[in-house]
Amino acid sequence: MKNNIDNNNFSKKIVICGAGGFIGGALIAELRCRGYNNIRAVDRKPMTRWYQKFEDVDNLVLDLQYRDNCYKALQGAHDCYNLAADMGGMGFIELNKALCMLSVLINTHLLEGCRDLGVSRFFYASSACVYAGYKQLETDNPGLKEEDAYPADPEDGYGWEKLFSERMCRHFREDFGIRTRVARFHNVYGPNGTFDGGREKAPAAICRKAIAAKQAGTRDIEIWGDGMQTRSFMYIDDCIKGILDIMDSEIEEPINLGSDEMVSINQLVDIVESIAEIKLERAYKLDAPKGVRGRSSDNTKIQQELGWAPNIRLKDGMRKTYEWILDQMSSGHSKDAIVNFEESDASRVLAH
Repeated sequence: MKNNIDNNNFSKKIVICGAGGFIGGALIAELRCRGYNNIRAVDRKPMTRWYQKFEDVDNLVLDLQYRDNCYKALQGAHDCYNLAADMGGMGFIELNKALCMLSVLINTHLLEGCRDLGVSRFFYASSACVYAGYKQLETDNPGLKEEDAYPADPEDGYGWEKLFSERMCRHFREDFGIRTRVARFHNVYGPNGTFDGGREKAPAAICRKAIAAKQAGTRDIEIWGDGMQTRSFMYIDDCIKGILDIMDSEIEEPINLGSDEMVSINQLVDIVESIAEIKLERAYKLDAPKGVRGRSSDNTKIQQELGWAPNIRLKDGMRKTYEWILDQMSSGHSKDAIVNFEESDASRVLAH
């Protein structure tokens, strides 16, 4: 595989959109560790609500749904990473379809700005929600291949916006020569993430519920659905490595970025029970938002293209996540007041 990054050019301007969030903050931390020294971080949240802030980064508070703000963010940029989107867990996605769709404005204006301002490279954070629903009707999912996005039947709202934005990236590459790269994220999780408030993902929610039950001296936990629905979950370190490797690759079409370690929600609860050393009484909320029946990542293509795929084991990532949430809850901390506007809900510094 040809690598196009110029390792001697650490001063090129890199713009991270959705920088106040989970993946955006972790991406900036990693770029800084690699020696890049001209980074612009952009998010619409007040900086007091960013999960990571760096004094040596050009931090801008801008709502990128507006075209002028996108052009301001992209001034002088060589690379742009678009991680900005209004989203959360399945409960948020199912109940806020219009808000999720409006994120198309961000990608549209950023691509226009890249075209007009001469930005060389553009990364778009897509989602496994683009995959056709009729491919996800069984819990024993063999893993979704990239071609399974068509004929189109994505998650209503959020999935349609992602799929349309993928196509926009393709056509801006074909028509205007912008070097676009697209990764379909599969459920990113890790320490320092949102664990309450309604936008948290299943790994953090289950950790929080188990800790709360243990602290209260009860054994009760509510599970959305029947617990048999299946997913795969990717640890944040794998996600950041994948983003940077894909950006530097020759991969022009959307590609999976996710773990292929599929588990049921019941099995995820089993893992947390083992970590917490507690046995929980499970109450199933069958009318709660629960998404597709089965979803996992087929990593054949990323293995072929990069010689690598996300490989951090779920039980190892969940232990780190649980311990961090336990520390937060024991200290009385909460993230429930934070309104997110990015591809995920928190951020962390990668371990080196």
